[in-house]
Amino acid sequence: MVWHIGRKSIQTLFAASFALALTPAIADDFPAEPITIIVNWPAGGGQDTSARLIAEWASKKADVPIVVSNVTGAGGANGIRHAAEADPTGYTIGIMGSSFVARGYLNANATPIGDVSPLVFFGPDPGALEVRADAGINSVEEYIAKLKAEPGSIINGNDAPGGSSHIVASVFESTFGVEMTKVPYQGYAPTVAAIISGEVQSATLPVHQLVDQHKAGDVKILAVAAEARHFLVPDVPTFKELGFDFVAGDWRALFAPNGVPEDRMAYLETLFMETMSDPAFQEAAQKAGFMVTPMPADATKDWILAHDEAVYPILLDAGLVKANMK
Repeated sequence: MVWHIGRKSIQTLFAASFALALTPAIADDFPAEPITIIVNWPAGGGQDTSARLIAEWASKKADVPIVVSNVTGAGGANGIRHAAEADPTGYTIGIMGSSFVARGYLNANATPIGDVSPLVFFGPDPGALEVRADAGINSVEEYIAKLKAEPGSIINGNDAPGGSSHIVASVFESTFGVEMTKVPYQGYAPTVAAIISGEVQSATLPVHQLVDQHKAGDVKILAVAAEARHFLVPDVPTFKELGFDFVAGDWRALFAPNGVPEDRMAYLETLFMETMSDPAFQEAAQKAGFMVTPMPADATKDWILAHDEAVYPILLDAGLVKANMK
C-alpha cells in the first residue's frame, strides 16, 4: 500500500491536529517579506494546484504575500533540493509528496528524509487506473487480460521514475504480473495532455486529474486505488471492491529546510494548520478534487516515517530500489 501508514490511522493523526496551539509567540518581526512555497513539479499538476490553493488562502491570514515558485527537473528532485538547501529563515518552504520518499531509493543523490523539517500535512491523493474511451477496454479485468496476452501492448502515461504515478504503475505491474509500456512525463499536467491527445492509452493518475474527461466520456476511470470510493467519482469502484488488494497513490505535506528557528517554525505550522482547518478552505479544496486532512508537524513526521517503512518492501518487490537499500 503506497500511502497506507500501517500503525497509525489517518483518523487518529487528524484528531491530533486539533491539539496544536494556535497562537505561538514570535520573538522577531517574522514574517517581514513574502514567503515562497517551492513546487517541484510543473504548473497545472496536483502538487502545483494544491500549493497555489494553500498560498492563496494562507495569504489572507498572514501579514505578507505567499507565492509559489516551480523548480522542476530530475523527476521532482530539483525542487525538493532547492527548498531543502534554502537559507533556513522560514521565508522559503516546500511541498512534498510520496515521490519524495521513493526517490531516495531510486537516486543516491536524492534529498534524504532527515534533511527536511515537516510542517503540516495536507492530505492523501488516491491513485486510479484510467483508459481512453476508444481503447476498447471496459474493465480492470480486460486491462489485465490484454497485458497478459500481449505484454507491453498498452502505453501508459506516468511520472518519471520516482514520481507517484510511476510508482503506482510499477506496483500495478508487480501486483498483477503484467508489463505496460511506461512513458515518463514531467508531472501530472503533461500526462493528462498525453492521454487526451491519444499519445498514450492509459494513465495511473490521481482521480481529480481526469475527472472532467471521465464525466465527458472521453476517458474511463476503471478503478480507484483506495480503501473507499472517491467522492468525485462515486460511480467508480475501488480495486478492493473488484477483488484486488491494490491501494496506492500520493499525499502532500509542507516542509521547511532544517535549521529554521523554532519560533518561526511554530508560526508557519500554526498559519498553515489554521488555513487548512478552515471549513471554507476545505470546501474550496474539495471542489478542486482534494481530500484535506491537516496534521501538525509531529504527526506529519510520523506519517512520513511510517510511509517510508510501508513503501520500502513494495518498492523492493517491484524492483525499484536502486540505491540506499535498507
